[in-house]
Amino acid sequence: MKIQPSAGGERPKIMGILNLTPDSFSDGGRYLDADAALRHALAMLAQGADILDIGGESTRPGSRSVPAEEQERRVLGVIGRLRERIAPTTPLSIDTTSAQVARSALEAGASWINDTSAGCDDPRMLPLAADRDVPIVLMHRQGRPETMQLEPSYQDVVGQVRDHLAARADAAMAAGVPEHNILLDPGIGFGKQADHNLALLAGLGTLVALGFSVLLGTSRKRFMGAICGGADAEQLMPATCATTAIGVMSGVQVFRVHDVAGNRQAADIAWAVRGAA
Repeated sequence: MKIQPSAGGERPKIMGILNLTPDSFSDGGRYLDADAALRHALAMLAQGADILDIGGESTRPGSRSVPAEEQERRVLGVIGRLRERIAPTTPLSIDTTSAQVARSALEAGASWINDTSAGCDDPRMLPLAADRDVPIVLMHRQGRPETMQLEPSYQDVVGQVRDHLAARADAAMAAGVPEHNILLDPGIGFGKQADHNLALLAGLGTLVALGFSVLLGTSRKRFMGAICGGADAEQLMPATCATTAIGVMSGVQVFRVHDVAGNRQAADIAWAVRGAA
C-alpha cells in the first residue's frame, strides 16, 4: 500500500495499535500472549483497520528503552503469524527506533516502519527504508521518552515541528527514500504540553501543506482527559474520534488509534463531508 499526498483524494486510513509491551500507557500487558495479540489484531482488521502498527517498546512519557533483542522476541512471532492469516496487501508496521528491529520485522512480514525518532536515534534507519522501498513514518519528538514531558518548550510549536519534519523528510530523500514513502507525524504528546498539542491540531494544515502524507496519533492521550473532566485513557474514544474528524478535514490521511471501529466511522463521516464541500 502506497499512501499518496493529501491532494490525491484517497480515503483516510486507520492504523490499529498493537502494543506487545508490559508498560504502554493504556493497554500495557494485555497482548503479551501471542494468541491474545493475534485475536486483537484480527478484530481490529474486522472493525475497519487498514494497517496494523506493532511495537515491542513503549514510548510513553517516562519509559526506558528496550534492547533490540527483547523487542524482536516480543514482535517477530506475532508478525509472522499475522502474515500467514491476513491478505498479503495488508500493511503491518513495525513501531521501533532500532534499525535492527525494523530489519528483522521486515524479514518477518512487516511492510512499514514507524520511527518515533524520525530516523535520529539510529542512522541506519533511513538507508534501510530506502533499500527495502517501504513507507516510513517520521515523527517529531522533543527529547527522549524518559524525560520528554519534564519541561517541553517552544517559541512557535507549529513552525518548529513543521521545520523539523521537513528537514527529516529531506534527510530521508537524501538517503534514497522516495517522497511517496514518507509520512510525517507531529508527535502529539511527545515532548509537548496541552497547549502545544492543541496548537498542532489547529495547525495541521501547515504540516499537510508540505506535500507529504501526514499521520496523526492522538489516541487516548492524557491532554484530552484533562479537557474532558479528568476522563481516564480508556474513556477517551469519543475525544479521539473528534480529533480524527478534525484531522480528516485538515487533510490528514492516516490515523493511529486504539479504538478502530469508532474512529473508522468518524473518519468516513468527515471524509464524506469534506467531499461534499
